[in-house]
Amino acid sequence: MSAPHRILFVCHGNICRSTMAEFVMKDLVSRRGMADAFVIGSAATHDDEIGSPVHHGTRAVLEAQGIDCSGKTARRLRRADADEWDLFVGMDEANMRDMRRQLGRAAEGRCFKLLEFADSARDVADPWYTGDFDVTYDDVLAGCAGLLAWLDSGAPRS
Repeated sequence: MSAPHRILFVCHGNICRSTMAEFVMKDLVSRRGMADAFVIGSAATHDDEIGSPVHHGTRAVLEAQGIDCSGKTARRLRRADADEWDLFVGMDEANMRDMRRQLGRAAEGRCFKLLEFADSARDVADPWYTGDFDVTYDDVLAGCAGLLAWLDSGAPRS
């Protein structure tokens, strides 16, 4: 068996979007019987919410889909993550800038915006501000499904 795909989803605080993407992706690969082929996590580009649990809006949307996110707490993106993860997937342009700055050259070519995998240049709207966790879920699901299809097509790993 080849080494697992190691995917780290990233957003500002790691309590809404990146956490949602982490658990949606885990659910997608689990439903396909591929959980052993993936290591999936999430992290924040800022310290605002480090140690905080998943936002109640994210938790509610995930629970409505039968997805459990209990036990997750926000953690900070670290430069050492560049050596531990294959792909870094941000939610918006600010996340992309912050990821590249924080990870440095070691992650070059491995940072993507989630909706690129859904053939869109849009950002995933932050429900912290919009309050619309359902729209965020739809975007996250589309992006994660596209990412999985991209990986299935033989996308290169680091």
